[in-house]
Amino acid sequence: MPTALRPVKSLGDLGSRMAAEVSNSGKQWLSAMADFLLNEGRLRPADAAAALILVGEENRYLVQLRDQKPGIFFPGHWGLFGGATDPGESPEKSLRRELAEELELAVSDLRYFTEFVFDFAFCGLGHFKRHFYEVSIPESSLSGLVLGEGTEMRALTARELFDGRRLVPFDAFALWLHAARDKSLIVK
Repeated sequence: MPTALRPVKSLGDLGSRMAAEVSNSGKQWLSAMADFLLNEGRLRPADAAAALILVGEENRYLVQLRDQKPGIFFPGHWGLFGGATDPGESPEKSLRRELAEELELAVSDLRYFTEFVFDFAFCGLGHFKRHFYEVSIPESSLSGLVLGEGTEMRALTARELFDGRRLVPFDAFALWLHAARDKSLIVK
């Protein structure tokens, strides 16, 4: 039999070590998934607004580490500040309210960036939108912010954000789009 077709067991315990590694990787993956996919509790989708908060001249993004609790999407993930839009509330008014609640931050200048539409028709709930706005704050204002939700906040560059952190997926895409906007990565 040619060498390439020999059974793995002929290479000593390499085959069993590889199988154990795959098994351990699978267990680690399942364990990591369990804390946000299997224990979120009952979730109620809603229209929402989020802020791409740019800090200082370096264009770092202010993000929060979401609480590890049931009833919220993607607990234990890094994400943007913002939240659900109340009935009859505009996305802009919602975002101003959420930033006041979550950071004690009053903003006047919101610049529309993009929106995502999520189709929940598969479970009879229709469509929901997540609006993203750009908000700039000076570096000096960081010390005056009070974290009202989440366990931590940080101002990070796009490179730091995408360096292995668990990011809320839709926020990650908005962050990527924002960071890529001037880099000719998206073409007509």
